[in-house]
Amino acid sequence: MYRRLLPAAMLCAAASFSPVQALAQQQKPFVVPELQQWTAAEGVFTPSAQARVTYTGGAEAKMVAEMFARSYAELTGKTLAVVKGKARPGDFAFVQRKKKGEADEAYVLTIKQTAQVEAHSLRGLQWAASTLLQMTRQNASLPQGVAQDAPAYEMRGFMIDCGRKFFPMSYLRNLVKTLGYYKMNTLQVHLNDNGFRQYFGDDWSKTQAAFRLESTTYPGLTAKDGSYSKAEFIALQQLADSCGVEIIPEIDVPAHSLAFTQYKPEIGSKEYGMDHLDLFKPETYAFVDGLFREYLEGKEPVFRGKRVHIGTDEYSNAKKEVVEKFRAFTDHYIKYVESFGKQAMLWGALTHAKGDTPVKADNVVMSCWYNGYANPVDMKKQGYRLVSIPDGAVYIVPAAGYYYDYLNCHYLYNSWSPANIGGAKFEEGDPAVMGGMFAVWNDHAGNGISVTDVQDRVFPAIQTLAAKCWSGSHVTVSYDQFDARRGALGEAPGVNENGAVPAGFAISEVKSGSVLPVQMAGYGHKVTFTVDAKAEEKGTVLFSSERSTFYLSDPREGKLGFTRDGYLNTFNYRLPADGKVTLTIECTNRETRLFVDGQHKETLGAVTLYAHKESEIARYVVGENEWRPMVYNPQTKMHYQRTLAFPLHKAGQFNSRITNLKVEPIQR
Repeated sequence: MYRRLLPAAMLCAAASFSPVQALAQQQKPFVVPELQQWTAAEGVFTPSAQARVTYTGGAEAKMVAEMFARSYAELTGKTLAVVKGKARPGDFAFVQRKKKGEADEAYVLTIKQTAQVEAHSLRGLQWAASTLLQMTRQNASLPQGVAQDAPAYEMRGFMIDCGRKFFPMSYLRNLVKTLGYYKMNTLQVHLNDNGFRQYFGDDWSKTQAAFRLESTTYPGLTAKDGSYSKAEFIALQQLADSCGVEIIPEIDVPAHSLAFTQYKPEIGSKEYGMDHLDLFKPETYAFVDGLFREYLEGKEPVFRGKRVHIGTDEYSNAKKEVVEKFRAFTDHYIKYVESFGKQAMLWGALTHAKGDTPVKADNVVMSCWYNGYANPVDMKKQGYRLVSIPDGAVYIVPAAGYYYDYLNCHYLYNSWSPANIGGAKFEEGDPAVMGGMFAVWNDHAGNGISVTDVQDRVFPAIQTLAAKCWSGSHVTVSYDQFDARRGALGEAPGVNENGAVPAGFAISEVKSGSVLPVQMAGYGHKVTFTVDAKAEEKGTVLFSSERSTFYLSDPREGKLGFTRDGYLNTFNYRLPADGKVTLTIECTNRETRLFVDGQHKETLGAVTLYAHKESEIARYVVGENEWRPMVYNPQTKMHYQRTLAFPLHKAGQFNSRITNLKVEPIQR
């Protein structure tokens, strides 16, 4: 039990501090999540000119010491030698010692003549390193004092829907680094899902669906528009482990399974829709068994962690026999995953699918997302361990018009903790509540949302959920202070998915083929440059980065435009065939604006698109002519996004002369 392993007063700091303790808490360093206990001392610790990182213990202590040294160099530019042995004044020290009764993730940080970490576990050492890095990012000299720290909840995480939207492996790797930097220890990767049929002509065969992982058992199953090789996925898990993060792979069955029925139509349900597997067919079990087995069997399985998520969400409960089959299916795959030595996780659905068929609960973790599908009080009574992921509080569905586009971080920080599951309130420290997570669901496949759009929504949520899943309801820093200061902590060292640009960034002349030291300018920036224009072929690139391309002449119409995540957007503007213009591109999280010679030319914002059904198209025949006006459903709409994080990394090959490039914050 996590809460028993620190003094009770430490975990109830906000309610029970003495005046002296309260003063010490006021003086504690600002980090996210906040330190659970801080005893201040006078003075500061400044790393010496010959500062080292020392470690005492085995391979784990050495690994964390080396990671800390690399990250410290990313932040400060200073290289620290890593040595085994005793620290001297001005050093950082990582000491791994076994200590009875100490929480698995607990650590003690003593900052005096050295900055010394003591922890008995790898995770404790990793979280202490994160604390030191966050403190260093704010000031190279650290306040002296002693911190005792441990989380209130065992699981603290994020679920990302890769089934409806592909995220490059480079993004997932950067994501786990930032999760670890904020002591979030779980990333659930939702590997398969499908779009909504009504956006694809009500045709299951044309509806977007994807399974994102390489499969040799079922050649051709893996998505063609983006996937992960087995080697890549193993490497992600290895990196995540070094950052303190557990990867939980999810294969979602027997609903949300259109990717599987498009591959093997005979296992799809003709009654409830092809996104449902047919639970009455033996072939369905054979197929799903084979899929899980591919990633779980052997001494070095593809799924390396201790947990695997089996989905089991939102299946029809229209008939009792279907409910009983669903419960049997769920029980089968809990036990099947366990037969490979893994702990099973599943989405809560057993109130929705209430029946007589027993479903194993002991040592099973349930993601509780909606109390109408799984009443958490009843699930606790049945013996499940609960992860709090209530849709009404922590679901992000980008640009969908329902749930959250951006989480209400103010509310979550002040009023929510993992002990609150959709209004069902448990005691802080209830052993049934394992922790909390938030989720990004990309329901509207094809709505123009980019990786950067998702990152813009995820980053503040990571910081907020990190604070609440570590401290529970016992945060002592006000939201105003938290909100004002969290931006200074940034992403993990060496990560820049937010597109931060050094102040005063400017290039006098951009040469064709040149490489700049930044990838992109994120939202809140404007990019200005002068074009001494010459004739350009269609498809002429000004700049490209890993995620996007900006065209002087787009590939289709020869206009100014950009692509990212496979979407092409163009301004209704062409460069002059000969002449000089100054262009400014303003990039926000809602729109992309073009200015020509200081005058606003065009804004590319969200566009509302409406779906239609073939069956609803009216047909009128007059003589030999057929007239087919489209009938749009106002409820079936999608908000297509046209945002841009401006690429800067590599200049293309162009005839025009590009000068006076500068990147500045947008002033409003």
